[in-house]
Amino acid sequence: MAERSFHLYDTTLRDGTQMEGLVLTVDDKLSVARSLDALGVGFIEGGWPGAVPKDTEFFRRARTELDLGSSVLAAFGATRRPGTSASVDPQVRALLDAETPVVTLVAKSHTRHVDRALRTTLAENLSMISSTVRHLTHAGRRVFVDAEHYFDGYLANREYALEVVRTAMEAGAEVVVLCDTNGGSLPDEVKAVVADTIAMTGAAIGIHCHDDSGCAVANTMAAVDAGAVHAQGTAHGYGERCGNANLFTLAANLVLKRGCEVIPLERLAALAPIGRSIAELAGIPAPPTAPYISTGAFTHKAGLHASALRVDPGLYQHIDPARVGNILRTLVSDMGGRSSVELKARELGYDVSAGSEVAARAAARVKDLESRGYSFESADASFALLLREELAGVALPPPFDVDEWQVAVSAKRGEQSGTQASVRLRVDGVPLVAQERGNGPVHALDTALHKALDPHFPELGQLELVDYRVRVLSGETGSSAAVRVLMSFQDGERRWGAVGVDANTVAAGWRALLDAVHYVLAGRPGLEREGRDARGLMATRAG
Repeated sequence: MAERSFHLYDTTLRDGTQMEGLVLTVDDKLSVARSLDALGVGFIEGGWPGAVPKDTEFFRRARTELDLGSSVLAAFGATRRPGTSASVDPQVRALLDAETPVVTLVAKSHTRHVDRALRTTLAENLSMISSTVRHLTHAGRRVFVDAEHYFDGYLANREYALEVVRTAMEAGAEVVVLCDTNGGSLPDEVKAVVADTIAMTGAAIGIHCHDDSGCAVANTMAAVDAGAVHAQGTAHGYGERCGNANLFTLAANLVLKRGCEVIPLERLAALAPIGRSIAELAGIPAPPTAPYISTGAFTHKAGLHASALRVDPGLYQHIDPARVGNILRTLVSDMGGRSSVELKARELGYDVSAGSEVAARAAARVKDLESRGYSFESADASFALLLREELAGVALPPPFDVDEWQVAVSAKRGEQSGTQASVRLRVDGVPLVAQERGNGPVHALDTALHKALDPHFPELGQLELVDYRVRVLSGETGSSAAVRVLMSFQDGERRWGAVGVDANTVAAGWRALLDAVHYVLAGRPGLEREGRDARGLMATRAG
């Protein structure tokens, strides 16, 4: 890989895994590394060999299973222990055994930590840094040094903190990374300290920020503006306590706002898809409003915004979402109007003008239904059915008829409860009956629907219920509705939602399930010609 003047360094697999609830297997870590490599991240820190058995195994397997094309793998560890030699320290030996081109060493730069955590002298700490860096560079490794607690240490004893940087640099460290370990610094402070450190030492300086003051990304950008040439972060800002600087936000900021090509420009469009895949693997979703890559990053709800976006999408967006692999989304709600309906219709593939009667009727129905408990923000399927009905101007016939559905929950002493659902349907007059058991009422009904309908509608085979949420509405609306159920579905690569409202939780879930099934069948080729177009159910259920 060609050398870059600026380093983007990922520490998801080490620092990121210190987040509560985030546990990655070795296979997971290998998959994340491949994703980061596909994005073009410069350096990937794989973990701490010798200290964490899982990380030792990761580096062993990485030698044969990880074929990196863009990224360089780094092993993380500490300087030698006080009073020993780097050549005999077992953890230093483990860093060499990891066989990575880069080794990142954590070193103390705060005098109080040297005294209380390392329990050694300030002089010995400098010797530990120097001898360990020299030992690793003589073994052919590129060495980065993380100066832990640097900003707090600088405030406590500036001269010693600067001496740590000089010592690491003179011993052969390629970069000295200034760490805001406690995450309490602010951008102006970071910028001043980085600028002074560069001026006083001449070292190549990196930055590693935690987010305890909510400023990790801003602090990192401030450090870059002050001359830092190496920035560390984690996917989605994963990390201990409040997390680390968000690597994806940093990458987009550096490329798009500073013209610093820390990842190849042509790969920037993979940012959002790779962010989603890592979040799925980690089991911890990205914040819904995370910059650039989240579902909310380019989502618009206010009617004023929607009206402007119709004229020029750039009026309420700082970049084109496609540049980072994301899309513009419009939320249909009682806060919007005809423009919101037009944009959402366009997003879903329908040609509707904001000035049309269809848009006016759809907007009015949305406002009315939301006053009765519905919410269409994350229910594209239900909105699409409503819109199709307004486009047709009449209630459309359903693709199948529902005669009856039932759910029974039972339990015996000492046994877990069980749920069974039955459905009685008709397709073209042909009766269908199915019974299935499930983990709960919604799951049982979903399974029974699939059993009855999939043989007649093969396109339902890819429809998968992913998640659902229940919201109690009593006292919140003026209607008799008590519960709103919002369901998330997956249909191949697409993911979308449907909503149901009813006084009964299971009935609300049933309505959302029906909307999801009707939505899939509405897209079936030839469906309209057969007279089986999906029907919007909102008029009957809200009355």
